[in-house]
Amino acid sequence: MKNFRTEFKWSLIFSVVMLGWMYLEKTWGWHDEKIAKHALNTLWFGIPALIVYFFALRDKRETDLGGKMEWKQGFVSGIILSVLIAILSPLVQYIIHTYISPDYFDNGIQMALENGKTTKENAEAYFNLNSYMIQAGLGGLCMGMVTGAVVALFVKKQ
Repeated sequence: MKNFRTEFKWSLIFSVVMLGWMYLEKTWGWHDEKIAKHALNTLWFGIPALIVYFFALRDKRETDLGGKMEWKQGFVSGIILSVLIAILSPLVQYIIHTYISPDYFDNGIQMALENGKTTKENAEAYFNLNSYMIQAGLGGLCMGMVTGAVVALFVKKQ
């Protein structure tokens, strides 16, 4: 476990950044009156996510690898980071939808029904905590691996 200390630290940091971002989204109205554009607006989280991955891999290079890192080492570290973030994501989703934005699912269902693009059953099947826990875990894992691969290109150092 000592080998993954840096990745674990940064997975916790990523989770805190995610919680902070969700608080901002809620404050900006993206979870209620502007929820129809939430899927598009939330893509802006990619910027802080990239920043966290950059600092995580740079920390791995400097702290654990003596200032040198091959792309493969950075990619593997990115994968480990992504797995740890995915493991933490159900807890993060629980906190988001219980404390930060408890009305999000009701607002999402209402928006989907008002748009007339789905049935109530389908909207309820999509906008619920279990669904979002799964989406966050799988989506975070996939996007994290891609992000780790790209960031490793910029952090590698011979």
